[in-house]
Amino acid sequence: MKFTDGFWQLRPGVTALHAQEAYDIVETDDTPDGPGIVITAPTMVIAKRGDVLNRAVLTTTLSSPAEGVIRVRIAHHSGGRWHGGFTLPGAAASTASVAVSDAGGVVDAGALVARIAPGAPWNLSFEVDGRRVTGSGHKAQGYIQLAPAAQVDQGIVSNARQGGTAPAATAFVHEQLDLGVGEHIYGLGERFGPLVKNGQTVEIWNADGGTSSEQAYKNVPFHLSDRGYGVLVNDPGHVSYEIGSEAVERVQFSVSGEVLEYFVIAGPTPKDVIGRYTALTGRPPIVPAWSYGLWLSTSFTTDYDEQTVNSFIDEMAARELPVSVFHFDCFWMREFNWCDFEWDPRVFADPEGMLGRLHDKDLRVCVWINPYIAQRSALFREAADQGFLVKRADGSVWQWDLWQAGMGLVDFTNPDATAWYQSKLRALIDQGVDCFKTDFGERIPTDVVWADGSDPERMHNLYTELYNRAVFEVLTDARGEGEAVLFARSATAGGQSMPVHWGGDSTSTFTSMAETLRGGLSLALSGFAFWSHDIGGFEGTPDAAVFKRWTAFGLLGSHSRFHGSSSYRVPWAFDDEAVEVTRRFTHLKMRLMPYLYQQGLDAAASGTPLMRPMMMEFPDDPATAYLDRQYMLGSSLLVAPVFSADGSVDFYLPSGEWTSLLTGETVTGGSWRRETHGFDSLPLYVRPGTALPWGARIDSPEYDYHDGLQLRVFAGGAGAASVTVTSPDGRAITYDVDLEEITG
Repeated sequence: MKFTDGFWQLRPGVTALHAQEAYDIVETDDTPDGPGIVITAPTMVIAKRGDVLNRAVLTTTLSSPAEGVIRVRIAHHSGGRWHGGFTLPGAAASTASVAVSDAGGVVDAGALVARIAPGAPWNLSFEVDGRRVTGSGHKAQGYIQLAPAAQVDQGIVSNARQGGTAPAATAFVHEQLDLGVGEHIYGLGERFGPLVKNGQTVEIWNADGGTSSEQAYKNVPFHLSDRGYGVLVNDPGHVSYEIGSEAVERVQFSVSGEVLEYFVIAGPTPKDVIGRYTALTGRPPIVPAWSYGLWLSTSFTTDYDEQTVNSFIDEMAARELPVSVFHFDCFWMREFNWCDFEWDPRVFADPEGMLGRLHDKDLRVCVWINPYIAQRSALFREAADQGFLVKRADGSVWQWDLWQAGMGLVDFTNPDATAWYQSKLRALIDQGVDCFKTDFGERIPTDVVWADGSDPERMHNLYTELYNRAVFEVLTDARGEGEAVLFARSATAGGQSMPVHWGGDSTSTFTSMAETLRGGLSLALSGFAFWSHDIGGFEGTPDAAVFKRWTAFGLLGSHSRFHGSSSYRVPWAFDDEAVEVTRRFTHLKMRLMPYLYQQGLDAAASGTPLMRPMMMEFPDDPATAYLDRQYMLGSSLLVAPVFSADGSVDFYLPSGEWTSLLTGETVTGGSWRRETHGFDSLPLYVRPGTALPWGARIDSPEYDYHDGLQLRVFAGGAGAASVTVTSPDGRAITYDVDLEEITG
C-alpha cells in the first residue's frame, strides 16, 4: 500500500507520523519472551520540554522468542486494535542477552543481534555474524491515518463478492527495512509472478484467483533476503507490501490498526533462515511413502462412476503405469449437496465395497471436501440449528450462491462445530477413505461474526489453518504420525505443518506450466517442503505436447497428480507417446524413492523443502538469483522442465562436473546451456560427487529400499562420503561410499 507521493510528499488525504528518535531505551522483563528492551520514539525530535506536549510516540519493544530470532513490536496506542499473531510452536522463554548503555541498547539472540542507537535519527539495525544485514532508519516506522477519500484512492474498499480485499481502514502502522545494493527478496507465499519480488506490490490476502493472476491461494507474510535474513510479519490479517516499489531502497510492510509486530530471522544461508522460520512456525511432518506415487483423479466435471474408475485403474495397470492414490473429485457427492459427505447413490451404490476393492488393488483413496455446507444438504439445518455456521451481525446464517447454492460456512472457531465436522470425516475414514483433498478455504467473508469473537479481518487468512488443522488431526488420529496427508489448496504461515499443498487452478498451456513452477518455488522460499500441481493444467484440455512435457515435470517433484476440470487426464487420451512418457517418468520416480523419501525425512527435521530454488542450494553463485525455470529436487538433482513444443530449453549449470541421469553424459558447469529434448527426456542432471540411492522397484513408491539398493556414484567428487537410506518401515542404514568409484 503506497502512502507517499514520491520521495518528499504524501498522497492526498494521508497523514503520517514517524519515529524520529530513540528518546529513551530501557530494559524490561515484560515482553512475550521475557527480557527485552522498550524504546520510546517521539514523532518529532524533542528539543525542549514543551515539545513533549500534544505529541504522539511510537513504542517499540525488542525481545527474542528463539535463538537467531528477534521480535519487534511497534505500537502507536498499545491498547489499540491488533489482529493478533500466528500460533508459534517454536517460541520459548528467551535465552537472549539484553544490555542498555549510553551507546544504546542491544538484544543479542546468538546468530542475530539488534542494536538501537540513542537519540536522533531513528536507527535500529540487525546484524548476522557481525555484519549489518538490514535496519529501520529515518521515517521507516510510521503511523498513518487516511481521510475517507484516501481509502478509495488506496484501493482498500471491501469487495464483498469475492470476500476480496481487506475492509476499509483509517489507521495503519508500517515499517520499512533497508534493501542493500544487489539484494533480492523472495517468498510471500505461492505467487505466480516473478520469483524475485523486488519492484512488486504484494497484498497478503487469500483469494481464489487462479495461477494466472497476482492473487494467491497461499499468502504468507514472510520474506527471505539473499543477504542472510528473513522477516515474518506476525499478523494473520491483511498485510500490504511494497518491495522496493514505493521507497526503492526499502521493503515496506503495513497493517491496519494500532500495532505492528514482526520477527527478524537470522541466516546466514537461505536454508538457515528457513530452518529457523519453520522451527518457529511449525516444521513439516513426515509424509507417507505411498503419497509420493502417482495420484490419478476423476477430474472435476467429467462423468464417472465405479465402472469408469475401474477402467482407468485397469488400463493404467495394463500399460505398466503405477498408480498409488485414486482421487474422487466433487461429484462423488450429489450435486447441490456439497458437502454432505454422502456418496451419490445413483452412481456409487456400494461405496464400502468399492473402497475395499480399490484397497485390494493396493490403492489409497482420496476424496474431495470443502468447508462449505449447501442449503440443500440435510447437514445445513443440522449445523445451523446448533450454531455451527458463521453468522452475520444480525444473527442470521451467512450464505451466498457462489460455488454452491445457499451455502454456509463452518465456523471452526467453535470447538463444537469443529468436532461435528470431524465426525463426518471419521465416518468416511471408517468406510475406507485414506486422505482428503481440502479444497477452497480462501473465500472467507469479513462482514460476519465468529463464534469466539475473532476479528473478521484476522480470520480471512487464518481460516484455512483452522480448516486444514481440523482435517489433519482426524487423519493423524486415525492413521498415525507419518501416515496423515492432505491435498490442500489454501494456506498461510504455519500451513507447512499440514502437507501436502497443490498449486491451484492453472490453464493447460506452456505459459501456465511455467507460472505454476514459479508459484512452487516461491512457496518453497516461504517454508513449504511438499508441493504438487495439476499435471497438464486444470482449465481446458492440454494438447499432447503440453501434457507430455508437464508429465515429465510433474513426476519430478515431491508429489504428482493427474487432474483436470472438464476432461480426463489419463495419458492414452492424448496419444501413445504420452503413455510411454508417463511410463518412463513414473518408473524413474519409483527408482528415486530411496533418495526422495530420505529428502522428505530431512525436510521434516530441518524445514528444507524438497523442491528448491537454485539460489537456496547455491547461495554463493550470483547467477542463480533470478532462476525460475529450473530447480533442485532435493540436494542432488537439477531439473529444467521443457516449456516448448519443439523441446528447446535454456538452463544454467553451476560449476563442477554434472552428469545427465538420463543419458550419462558429463558436462562441465559454470555456464548456461541450450539443449533440445524429445518428449521422453528433459535436462535432469546429477550434482558433482553425488552418491545417489537407486531403488530396485518400478511398480510402487512403498517398498524396502534396502532390498536391491544401488548407490550410483557420479563424477566430480573425491574421498569418502556417507549416505543414509531409510525405508518406509523406519529402518535406516548408513552406507559408506568412495566418491572416486564412478558407477553412475
